[in-house]
Amino acid sequence: MIDWQPLILTFKLALITTFLLFILSIPLSYWLAYTKSKIKPIVETLVSMPLVLPPTVLGFYLLVVFSPNSWLGSWIQEYLGIQFIFSFHGLVLASMMYSLPFMVHPIQSGLSGLSSSLTEASYVLGKSKLTTLYKVLLPNIKPSLLTGIVLAFAHTIGEFGVVLMIGGSIPQKTKVASIAIYEEVEALNYDTANVYSLILFAIAFCILLFVYVGNGGYLKRFWK
Repeated sequence: MIDWQPLILTFKLALITTFLLFILSIPLSYWLAYTKSKIKPIVETLVSMPLVLPPTVLGFYLLVVFSPNSWLGSWIQEYLGIQFIFSFHGLVLASMMYSLPFMVHPIQSGLSGLSSSLTEASYVLGKSKLTTLYKVLLPNIKPSLLTGIVLAFAHTIGEFGVVLMIGGSIPQKTKVASIAIYEEVEALNYDTANVYSLILFAIAFCILLFVYVGNGGYLKRFWK
């Protein structure tokens, strides 16, 4: 009998993480694309760290920083009433940090590739930077936005190490599909693990195929 709760929790986590990352990544990507600040390489390095950093390292430091025994963790829990360790809030935080480059890099690349004449023309017409961003720049990088959204969503679905470190395996709370697969394999329940794995494989394949087909222009021609 398949327990669907890990899959439901996984997609809930992916949706929330992707939504929050999109909101955060727009201003961050804009700043990275156009700033001439000397700290830009440092910020870019920090954003890209999850690409090369083992997820267990990130998970460990999240445990240390947000533990109730740390000053920050105890302050957040006491004054904000939020517990990040072994909770769904912690999964969201960890997923946002680990999937951040998958959202930021495509959007930053799309903005950097736009002609400066678009921005200059908008400013000449009296538009503010905020209006220029949302009315001029973002509509011209829809493929990059789509790529960032889909990659962040797909990457969150497949997370294992970082969510296990900070969330553990609490049924209906922190036990996502990747952890369920690991536990089923440990218990030698290969049939159940195979079902979970096939579902995640099929969804990830469809998501990535949609991105490549969409960015290749096939969907546009089909809709016409």
